[in-house]
Amino acid sequence: MESNLSYTEALSKLEEIVEQIEDDSIMLDTLTEKVAQANELIKYCESKLRSIEGDVRDLLK
Repeated sequence: MESNLSYTEALSKLEEIVEQIEDDSIMLDTLTEKVAQANELIKYCESKLRSIEGDVRDLLK
């Protein structure tokens, strides 16, 4: 996954994958790949949020 994605870009990609899965517009052959991508995007977003939270805490001190 691209590590230079912004949080917003990563979240948008994640929402797109979720929408595809929910709408059954994803082929069964690629479902595993899409779920793996979604998992990586979730981890990336969580990491970004933790980083931003730490930055905000530092600024408020």
